[in-house]
Amino acid sequence: MTDIDPITLAVLSGRMEQIADEMDATLFRAAFNPIIAEAHDASHGIYHATTGDTLVQGKSGLPIFVGVMAFAVQAIIDKAAADGDMADGDIYAFNDAHIGGTHLSDMRLVRPYFRDGELFCYLASVGHWHDMGGAVPGNYNPAATDVFQEAFVLPPVKLVRGGVLQQDIVDILMRNTRLPLSAQGDLNGQLGALDLGVRRMDALLDEYGTDTIRSALSALSDRAETLMRAELSALPDGRWEAGDFLDNDGISPDALPIRVALEIRDDRMVLDFEGTAPRCAGPVNIALPTAVATAYVAIKHIFAGLPANSGVMRPIEVRIPDNTLLSAEFPAPTGGYTETILRMIDVIFAAMAQAAPDRVVANAYGTINALSIAGKRSDGRPWVMFSFYGGGHGGSAETDGLNHGNAPISTATIPPMEILEAAYPVMFRQWALRPDSGGAGTHRGGMGAVYEIEVLEENGAEAFLFGERGRFPPRGVAGGGDAALNAFAFEQDDGWDRPPLVSKMRGIRLKQGQAVRLETPGGGGYGPAEERSPEATARDVARGLMTEAQADADYPGWREAGA
Repeated sequence: MTDIDPITLAVLSGRMEQIADEMDATLFRAAFNPIIAEAHDASHGIYHATTGDTLVQGKSGLPIFVGVMAFAVQAIIDKAAADGDMADGDIYAFNDAHIGGTHLSDMRLVRPYFRDGELFCYLASVGHWHDMGGAVPGNYNPAATDVFQEAFVLPPVKLVRGGVLQQDIVDILMRNTRLPLSAQGDLNGQLGALDLGVRRMDALLDEYGTDTIRSALSALSDRAETLMRAELSALPDGRWEAGDFLDNDGISPDALPIRVALEIRDDRMVLDFEGTAPRCAGPVNIALPTAVATAYVAIKHIFAGLPANSGVMRPIEVRIPDNTLLSAEFPAPTGGYTETILRMIDVIFAAMAQAAPDRVVANAYGTINALSIAGKRSDGRPWVMFSFYGGGHGGSAETDGLNHGNAPISTATIPPMEILEAAYPVMFRQWALRPDSGGAGTHRGGMGAVYEIEVLEENGAEAFLFGERGRFPPRGVAGGGDAALNAFAFEQDDGWDRPPLVSKMRGIRLKQGQAVRLETPGGGGYGPAEERSPEATARDVARGLMTEAQADADYPGWREAGA
């Protein structure tokens, strides 16, 4: 190994991060699908040649993808070892969530990178394709009881052999989607991003040499571990527990508990999820790789200044009990994984708030509200508008929560209304902040949003919702109050109806001129409400973020003190 001085190490760290960032940007520009092109529901990274561990991740992609992709790369390492035929120019593809984490909408491409005939590392790309077949357009099927009802399942296969695209694999993929043009565009974008990654890695190694870059990658992981141990050593020793619930699994109305015990001893941490609900019938299960990657995302939020690589997790043990909804095995449905990992992050934050409240924020809105509206145009062409929607973030020790942000599992953006209206036969009657939705506190939670979407297509449409937080609100911390619940309604001939299972429903028939309405939760509050300044409450009322009635309920005396 080559010794590297700190300045050179910092330069190389930036260069390698830039490679992943440029791969992200390449796919965002090339993708046909708004979920990737506009919402940035994708990610790229560089992974260890032997272990598959995360070495470098892009800053613009989804953090949950980067953590999970370490397991996806390991799956390819195992396949290559069994087959014995990995070669320069190969690219593997698969979407099997139980091997690579997340859900079947996320297509993973893994490319071994060779230098002078020797495997040096892996480059990986993952992106959320618009539709992968299955029973529900957009693949968020709230009534699925196995993966076959969610989407087409592709095990790890060689999409490219020695630089030659295997057209038969592409043909299979395109035949199993309602939107082959979109899928083809996304696939080409991911292949282009990997090609760019190879060129940038070639240039980097040409400039600095193989030994120097290999040493830098090792040093960056070691440094992340050292920094993580120092952070843990500065916290009090102890054990803290927290729990929360999912509304239901989409099949049964029963609530599903998710629990964690967080323990710190010296420079180590244990996250133990004993007491979490068993595997369920519906699609809120997640595979073990997803659960471990979620712990990584939560840790990166709590210790935001640490480098983003696998070294961060070396001092942290994540215990996921067998036979729970956090360790589901094939063919358990996993389509709604986003809702479960959001609740995992919430309980980790709630436990850490007892140990070091200044490190965390109150619960964010806690659901992506995956809404799919699909139908056929008058000429017979299918259309699928799948998107996710924002809500309020939790208050913190320093400030009020963010109004109408995106989920803390990602850096993705909410697709703009103008893009959705231009692409699909819909009209947004309303896209606005939701007053009174943030939890009370010294620093209140951010406001959720109201979306009302009307179908314009004369053939009508069918809607599917996969949401959460309809029964259990986002919680405050350090004495802060809870936020408003999620609320969904859909228009029918006799007026507005609501789902029997509150936050999940499939097969909602909509005629031309009818609409769906989402009122998303706000974020939880931070700190006691009585310590909030009257001037801040008066300002919220003046801006329409809070009604006078809600201000009177949450902050008694604000009128007199603020006069």
